[in-house]
Amino acid sequence: MLLLKLFFAFIQVGMFSVGGGYAAIPLIQEQIVDIYGLMTLSEFSDLITVAEMTPGPISINSATFVGMRIAGIPGVLLCTFGCILPSFCICLTLAHFYYKYRSVSGVQIVLGAMRPAVVALIASAGASILMLGLFQAELPDIVLSDIRWIELGIFAVSLFILRKYKTSAIAIILGSGVVGTVLYALSGTIS
Repeated sequence: MLLLKLFFAFIQVGMFSVGGGYAAIPLIQEQIVDIYGLMTLSEFSDLITVAEMTPGPISINSATFVGMRIAGIPGVLLCTFGCILPSFCICLTLAHFYYKYRSVSGVQIVLGAMRPAVVALIASAGASILMLGLFQAELPDIVLSDIRWIELGIFAVSLFILRKYKTSAIAIILGSGVVGTVLYALSGTIS
């Protein structure tokens, strides 16, 4: 029964995550944390962080890590396949029709109308990850006194370096991991 829940949860994620992997994160969270309660928000946040750092599409990585955490190898296979199957079928169908009707102006209008929704999904995923990182909670459960100062500092410095110096995202991720490890090690020895 658990494997079927996982499979159908990721079928839904695969069908409705328009806009790429980051748009899938809120959908995965809704299915795995909110609806089925198979993980806590903190566990989910940790898995998303690992999925982000791992090479490959974040939605597939997330499906793989969630499947492994909840049901082992069968979970990996079903979650990953469930996440890929709808996208494969939809892309195959859309590619056929797009190449056949791409010159029709109505097609361009529909694609243009979808762009704001995609931006909203990506912004929602980013806001969720930011709130989880800084407060270990999501709206409306955020309390300003619970802010995690080390994470806020790493976020602010990383954002500054990315915007000012156009540093590689890989360097920022690796540097943030090193700095966070050192700061937490030092804060643990001071406490």
